[in-house]
Order: sequence, then C-alpha cells, then structure tokens
Amino acid sequence: MSEYAGLSRRMWHQIEPVHALLYFSPQAFDEAAGLGYDIESRWPSYFAWRWAPLGTPGARLVTATAYSYSPAMVAEHVPAIWATAAPEKVLDARLSAVDRTYRALLGDRLDSPELAEAAELARRAAESVNVAHRPLAAANLDLPWPEEAHLVLWQAYTILREHRGDGHLAALLSAGLDGCEALVSFAAIGAAPVANFAGRGWSEQEWAAARDRLASRGLLDDEGQATEEGRRLRDQVERMTDELAAGPWRALGAGRAERLAQLSLPLLGAAFESGLLPMTSTLGIGKVQAPA
Repeated sequence: MSEYAGLSRRMWHQIEPVHALLYFSPQAFDEAAGLGYDIESRWPSYFAWRWAPLGTPGARLVTATAYSYSPAMVAEHVPAIWATAAPEKVLDARLSAVDRTYRALLGDRLDSPELAEAAELARRAAESVNVAHRPLAAANLDLPWPEEAHLVLWQAYTILREHRGDGHLAALLSAGLDGCEALVSFAAIGAAPVANFAGRGWSEQEWAAARDRLASRGLLDDEGQATEEGRRLRDQVERMTDELAAGPWRALGAGRAERLAQLSLPLLGAAFESGLLPMTSTLGIGKVQAPA
C-alpha cells in the first residue's frame, strides 16, 4: 500500500461531503424545480446534476457509469430528464445551486484568501488526473472553469471524486461484483444498514438473488454477513480504489494536500453542521477503515 493510497482515502473523506451538498440542499432543489424537475423525489435532479456533463446519455450509459443503481430505476428517469431540461441549462443551474448553497452556509467567508488558496490547490490536483477509462471525471474536466473561487473548488472536488468513483467501478468489476452484489457485499461488512441502500432501486428479489450468488462464492454466511473471504475481497476493492485514486495526490504532494484539507475545514464543517447530509452514508465513510 503506497503512501499516497492512504492519502487518497483521507482526502476523499474531506471532499465527498463538500461535493455532495448539491444533492440535498434546498437551494439545489429550488434550482431543479426551476428547470421543471419533480422534486418530490431527489432522483430526477440527482441524475441530471451528475450526468449532464456527458451530454444526453441514455439509460444504459448512465447505468454503466453509475454501476450500483438498478437499471430499471435509472430507466424511470433517463432519458426523460433531458426532455425536461437540456444539459447546458442543467449545468448552468448546477453552478447556481452550488453558489447559493455555499453562500447560505459561509456567506462572506467565501471571499477569504484561504478559500482562494484551497481552490487553486484543488484545481491543480484535478487538472493532473489521468482520465483513461474515467468518463465522469473526464466529462467534468472538459467543462470550463468558473471564475469564483468557491465554484472552482467545488468543480475541482467534483472531478476528483468522480475520478475516484470511476476507479472504484473498475475495482468492483475486477473483483467480479455486479451492481447489486457491490451493495450487498458492502452492507455485509457493516458499511451501512441494508435499508439505506433501498434508494438504489433493487427489488427484494434482486437483493436476495445477489445474496445467494455471493454466498455460493463463500463471501457471505447464512445470516448474510461477510465471511472472512468476503471481507478480504471488499478490502481488496477498497485498496485498489485508493491506489487508482492516488495519482492527483501524488502530483500535488502530501504537504500541499494536507494544506488543502486544512483550508477546506470551514466548508467541511459547515457541510456537517448544516444537517443536510444523511446521518449514515451509503459510501461507508466513517465505517470502512482507512489503510494504515
């Protein structure tokens, strides 16, 4: 395990909450409603916000790059979301949503020299990513950079988290875990309760079938909990994800990465204190042990 693999995990823990505010803030839902999306559910705007950088992808492409979402659930929203609003309008509204959300949380503190420095460091890391087989990272990197420092920071963080996410899908595929099995095996190591994954759209029958497939491989016990072999496989997935995500932090350097983490603390703290984010993440943050 390289030094930068561990750093990539720690930086992801800093980045993910700051990025994910887009999917939960009232300002973002207001922008989504302005585009014509039904905001009784968060999913229409979620799929629009995340996949607009790819243009107008169809259900199969979104399913491929989302991986752990049920194809049937994706098809409920895609491609219909592009008939509601064109990707260009979605991307404009996305930046407006982030701007309004961050201003509501930090106000004038967004104009601080510390945040401007954080944006510069994050952009440097984001522009160093290897986009090979990383479609969501590449699509976001192709977008023009905004002018305001807090929006540069968010866009850089988005590129970095999608870069990590694209690599994570490669690690899951390498481990022989399909979309539903990825969630079942993750729940089985205690990353999050099974009920928390219901939003991904898999039916009870599909979940049970995935459990049976994993059990036949010796990865789950009779209670649906991970066996020792199952835990080893998930650890392999997380470690490969960390290694594949290490590149931008190696390019930035450990000292500058730690400086970025320090400079981002006010926004990270505001994200947690806002009460907007779920109490238990389905991403295993705080549950899955970081590499030593």
